[in-house]
Amino acid sequence: MPNFAELFVFIAVGAFAQLVDGALGMAYGVTSAGLLMGLGVPPVSASASVHYAETFTCGASGLSHLLAGNVRRRLFLALVIPGVIGALLGAYVAINVPAHWMRVALTPYLLGMGLFLLFRGTRPPGDRTDVPRGTSVLGSVAGFVDAIGGGGWSALTVTVLLARGLPPRAVIGSVHLAKCVVSVAASISFLLSIGTTHLTAVFGLIIGGVLAAPFGALFIRRIPGRLATYLAGFAVLALGLHNAFRLIV
Repeated sequence: MPNFAELFVFIAVGAFAQLVDGALGMAYGVTSAGLLMGLGVPPVSASASVHYAETFTCGASGLSHLLAGNVRRRLFLALVIPGVIGALLGAYVAINVPAHWMRVALTPYLLGMGLFLLFRGTRPPGDRTDVPRGTSVLGSVAGFVDAIGGGGWSALTVTVLLARGLPPRAVIGSVHLAKCVVSVAASISFLLSIGTTHLTAVFGLIIGGVLAAPFGALFIRRIPGRLATYLAGFAVLALGLHNAFRLIV
């Protein structure tokens, strides 16, 4: 018998995380995985549960961005295939190796990129139309990190692509659609290795995320590009500070 009070809590968390993620292009996986681990779920199971949920929530979000005209086809293709390969490798590592060392490596990067984006917010938002060199490598690294820790795909891809001068709307839309495919790949790998666990959390995150997904896609169309860059910078900086705090304590 499912615990309906607990289910509604996860629905609310999923909706909030997806709304933030849809608007800023990041934070769904980090928020959800952090909650699960805070409740005592092992890191591997937390990452698996988040990816199971993201298979549905990112599908809804990616489709919403596609219909809203926020996706660039070339950018999406440059991210998705390397991202899938990285996710499969990351899932293997997550199942067999502790993830603490990855948190140590990712923390200074997030702090630095958060500050860089805040500085960039003082400049006009980018308007590049090409795909920056190294985008495929970025996708593979982001997919790898995301599968290990339950989040990180968007924090890596969005920050780098915004920093390289692409407009926030195109970056966030393309990253979300690619994330859907990457989550499917990671989910299949986890499913074959450890099966399904913590289904109440998974269902709650799915329901809340799917309900909130269209609002995030509409929100990013309404806010100025400079404001979106500022928000992304604050979000990444907060993630870095959160990781640093966890390492200290």
